[in-house]
Amino acid sequence: MNLLSVIFRVKRPSCIADMQAMVNTFICRKDFAGIMLFGWIFTNSRSVADSLNSSYSVMKNHEMIHLRQAQSTANNWFRYYALYLAFWLRGICLARKRRLLAYYLNPFEMEAYLNERNMHYLDRFENGVTGWKEYRKMTIAERYRVMKRSGKI
Repeated sequence: MNLLSVIFRVKRPSCIADMQAMVNTFICRKDFAGIMLFGWIFTNSRSVADSLNSSYSVMKNHEMIHLRQAQSTANNWFRYYALYLAFWLRGICLARKRRLLAYYLNPFEMEAYLNERNMHYLDRFENGVTGWKEYRKMTIAERYRVMKRSGKI
């Protein structure tokens, strides 16, 4: 399935209960195990996709957190991705020294990484997760300290 067919088949975030995983090495580069786009998980490995489709794991929980974040941004994919891009670009401008630092300091990624091992994190929220809103208020230096203490970077 290509990206255009995914976009044309897109459902609102709140209408997606579970996400299917599929292999696409163009979308999911070797630096990442998986990426969520419009309610689909793309991986660069058939074994990872099969695992995500058959069981709930830390990686699936991470991607499900992103789905629920999209739900909390007015239940709108384009608003979610616009915010994601804005956070990422701001991070690039302020944290140029390390290659993936803008990614890890993105408030959406912070919430997902800091809660990915808590398999009951999503149980507490009905209309999307909002931890990213607290991380958004932090400076880049504060975000860096939080992620450093957690061992994620």
